[in-house]
Amino acid sequence: MSRRGRRHRRHPTRPGSILRLPSARIAVGVLAVVIFLAIFGSALAPQNPLTINANDLFQGPSLHHLLGTDYLGRDVLSRLMAGTRLSVFTAFEAVAIGFVLGGPLGIATVFLGKWFDFAANRVADALMTLPSIFFAVAVTAALGNGLVQAMFPVGILLSPIFFRVTRAAALEYARAQYVEAAELLGASKLHVIRVHVARKVLPNLAVLTAQATAGALLAVSFLTFLGIGVQPPAPTWGGILSSDLDYLNLSPWAPFIPGLLIAITVGALNALADAFRDRTGPGTLVVADLVVKTHSTLALEAADDRQPAA
Repeated sequence: MSRRGRRHRRHPTRPGSILRLPSARIAVGVLAVVIFLAIFGSALAPQNPLTINANDLFQGPSLHHLLGTDYLGRDVLSRLMAGTRLSVFTAFEAVAIGFVLGGPLGIATVFLGKWFDFAANRVADALMTLPSIFFAVAVTAALGNGLVQAMFPVGILLSPIFFRVTRAAALEYARAQYVEAAELLGASKLHVIRVHVARKVLPNLAVLTAQATAGALLAVSFLTFLGIGVQPPAPTWGGILSSDLDYLNLSPWAPFIPGLLIAITVGALNALADAFRDRTGPGTLVVADLVVKTHSTLALEAADDRQPAA
């Protein structure tokens, strides 16, 4: 391939390449609307989401209340718009905690020796055995019943997933010939990680981040559905769904609205993760098909590669 052709060839992980997929364009459009509502939803809400109107209980959709009213006469559309900020930003908080705790540690285990790798893996295994709901309830009880505090245990429980995916990808790239050449030429471990490994791991983390955000959003909705981490009457998607289910016989249509909003957002995040995976190629690791490799298994693979073909 000519130099000109190489210069103008699109990298598979660039946004322009990913957005060629119709599913990715739809997912980005949906998520753009959700993020817009998370930022400006409270200001653009047609009514005050906390205003109680005893004369408009369980009203169906109308011109004055586009999505109807709840058991206290509050406008459902306004509550959904105002509750988007807490639901979405706290999910991002949990993913950020898992990313910061698990990602760098996964890369570090490849270069800090077998004993550090063994200890980090045992800690990750221990965290993965914790019951998520009981752990979240215990931490929330210790830190205070707030949604921001409730996302700390969720982020901690996401960190082993980031750790394992990052570690598996870093092990693959750490054995590459250009990494060995850089080390022979005197490059430091920090330089090798920054230049030759971290950049190659980013596509894997992009896929995992989208999937983890979907899982964190479900966790936020589930915790608020149980009344954990949120103080009424603050609106959240899960809290609205929970209150609507209590009055299902009076307004059977109401739970479908917040439930559909949660399902559409989670589906868009998963579709975006699939688009990243399809564009980055079959080597991209995801949670579903993660193969955890160790130093010993990689050494055996290298020995097999050096054997001459029969």
